This record gives sequence, structure tokens and C-alpha cells, in this order.
Amino acid sequence: MPLMTSELIITIDGPAGTGKSTVAHLLAKRLGLEFLDTGAMYRAAALIAIEQSIDPANGSFLAIAIDESRLHFDWAADPPRVMLDARDVTERIRDLDVSSIVSIVAAQRQVRDVMVKQQRIIAQKHPRLVSEGRDQGSIVFPEACVRFFLHADVMVRADRRLAQMAKAGKTVDQQRIIDDIERRDLLDSTRTDGPLIRPEGAIDIDTSHRTINEVVDVMEAIVRERFGGDEFTS
Repeated sequence: MPLMTSELIITIDGPAGTGKSTVAHLLAKRLGLEFLDTGAMYRAAALIAIEQSIDPANGSFLAIAIDESRLHFDWAADPPRVMLDARDVTERIRDLDVSSIVSIVAAQRQVRDVMVKQQRIIAQKHPRLVSEGRDQGSIVFPEACVRFFLHADVMVRADRRLAQMAKAGKTVDQQRIIDDIERRDLLDSTRTDGPLIRPEGAIDIDTSHRTINEVVDVMEAIVRERFGGDEFTS
């Protein structure tokens, strides 16, 4: 029986609302890997901008504030919780005020430099990892073992976001959600640094008409077929 490799990274990229975070977490659990939500890191950066009244387009100033805020994860939780110093902001960063500026924050080169560096450091400490975001397979981990790209219809993504917010006890107009998703798609795909693209060679999966478990089933089968069952937990 072959020994498990010490380093194995799977990336999942795609636009907002395609189910990346949930899928990545479930896939990681099925395979016995850890889970990194890099989108949450940019959301936390957006929250820093809001709380410190920093212009989200001021990348140099915001990058300094991110370092001073000690953005990190609580890896003892499952899934890992997003922390600013000792404060858990996991739920707060999903609010619409954060969503409305996160793509602006993510477009700043200085912010992306800080984030990419932090994500690679995390991978060094947690080398068996499922990492999701906008640029994981294209920029951060281009040599990842398996790279996926998820996409879905805008209306489906909006409905998912509405359901997520309703579960959290928040009510938002559907058109506002649709407008926010379309604006973020445009900003994410046209920014200069780390734009949202389908990485060359990535496996494309349309999640529009699949349940979360169906998407994870497809991805798990692909990964296990590529590496064999001995590489992962049952």
C-alpha cells in the first residue's frame, strides 16, 4: 500500500454563489483534508475597511491595516472560523455591506500581495488542503494536484444567497442580490491583479441544477480516480 503524500492541494475557483465554500468544506471532510476559505479572507479585509473607515480602493493603507488586525483562522473549529485578533467575524463578513465592497478590496494589488503570501504560508502549515476562492488554481497554487472551476446561473446564485441570508434571519431584496452578484462578477473578472478566470486545465462543473452533495460526489469521484483510494480517508 503506498504511503500518503505529505503535500496535496486541491483548488476550487469560481464566482460568488456557486457553492464553493460549502462544497470545499464537504469535499475536504470526505477526503480527510483541511479546508481554506480564501474568499472569507477578502471579506474580512472588507470588514476591516468598513470598521476603520478606510477607502476600499486604498490598497496600501488597507494592506497595513490587515497585518495590524491579525487576520487568521481558528483551525480548531470545523470549518475553521475567521478571526480578527481574538474576535470571531465568521457570520459578520457575510453581510451585504461587506459583499458590496469585497470585490473592490480584492482588486487592490497590495491587498492581494498580502493575501497570496498568507495563503501560501497557510498551505505550508496545512499541506493537505482544499482551497477555494477566485484565483487559487490560477495564481496562488497553479501546480495544485487537482483544480476545479465552478459556475452557475445568476438567478440560481441569487436564490442561494437569499436562502443563506434568510437562514441567518436577514431579509434582502432579490434584485439587490442579483445586482450585487453581477457587479461583483464584472469587477472580479476584469481586475488587473488575480482576475477571476477558469484556470487552464481546470475541471469545469456547472452547479446550477445539482445539489451540493451531487457536486461533491462528482468532485470526490474525480479526485479518488486520479489518486487512488489509499491516498485519502474512506
